[in-house]
Amino acid sequence: MRVRVSPSAPFRISLDIEDYNFELPEALIAKEPKSERSSSRLLIAEDRLIDKKFSDLIDNLGNGDLLVINDTKVFKARLEAQKVSGGKVELLIERKIDANNALALTKSNRPLRESERLQVTNTNIFADIIKKDGYLSLIQFSEDIDDVLDRFGTVPLPPYIDRKPDDNDEARYQTVYADANNMNSVAAPTAGLHFDNELLERIKDKGVNIASITLNIGIGTFKPIKQNDVKKHIMHSEKIYLSESNAKIINEALLSNSRIFCVGTTSLRCLESIYSKFDEIKSYEGETDIFIYPGFKFKVADYLITNFHLPKTTLLLLVSAFSGLDRIKAAYKHAIENEYRFFSYGDAMLLKRQD
Repeated sequence: MRVRVSPSAPFRISLDIEDYNFELPEALIAKEPKSERSSSRLLIAEDRLIDKKFSDLIDNLGNGDLLVINDTKVFKARLEAQKVSGGKVELLIERKIDANNALALTKSNRPLRESERLQVTNTNIFADIIKKDGYLSLIQFSEDIDDVLDRFGTVPLPPYIDRKPDDNDEARYQTVYADANNMNSVAAPTAGLHFDNELLERIKDKGVNIASITLNIGIGTFKPIKQNDVKKHIMHSEKIYLSESNAKIINEALLSNSRIFCVGTTSLRCLESIYSKFDEIKSYEGETDIFIYPGFKFKVADYLITNFHLPKTTLLLLVSAFSGLDRIKAAYKHAIENEYRFFSYGDAMLLKRQD
């Protein structure tokens, strides 16, 4: 069953995007991962702010708690190409439609036109611009897309990292629990990057249950909100999937009033989308364009493990809705003053849902 999940944010609330802006020193943007995943810092932002190591997260988990992870896997979505007529082009595949067609973000000195032909650099592989669709283009490849990306694609590091990916990124810009069957994301669920296998085993040994969901992350996750009135922002759509077995685990936690910890905003968006659609958690496969901002009433998650997000983005609005704008502002101010590392390869926070 494939049903579109409608946005469920309370549009009667008027918010100014400038309230979700902040100045960040360039030096605090993490350009490289830490040497060990769980050695990142963790800011516990509840009634007070507490500085910890990420591995200390286990002290906040107890027997019967539920940890919800997003098992999506990042594919090598970035390709270098050139116009047949000359000129470099960068392609970032946002979504694979079938074996030869994909939606992609294009970057070139001059705008590309429909019917224009591109050639993947140093290959005999061609890509035709079939149709322009907003900020994306429908592109048809002359060979199987998965094969092309496997051979010539590179890891799609976020633009603020501002360097070419290396061999280390292929492993580190990926969670240890990423499922090869779900290799459809152009960005990592970054809160999950802090978990290593040893920490996960210790968490399981403590009696914590783990459930997996899948949300395939698209380019829109980095898209800033440009309107002052946030309700005018057009939310991007992403594929989500929750199996029957994992829905059962989550429902058992809800029925027993166990605490539910979502690893990352993607896990949270997936669960709240499904609950908003059905008024319960059940197995589901479809799309979500749910827009969560202050005023939203959370039904599933009790805690959120998340990285520090870019200003003026839907993700910053989401964490503010979850934990309260004042608490988020205080946490970000503390993190900047104490030189936490920000964004995808940066440090993390543990947030409690506001009453």
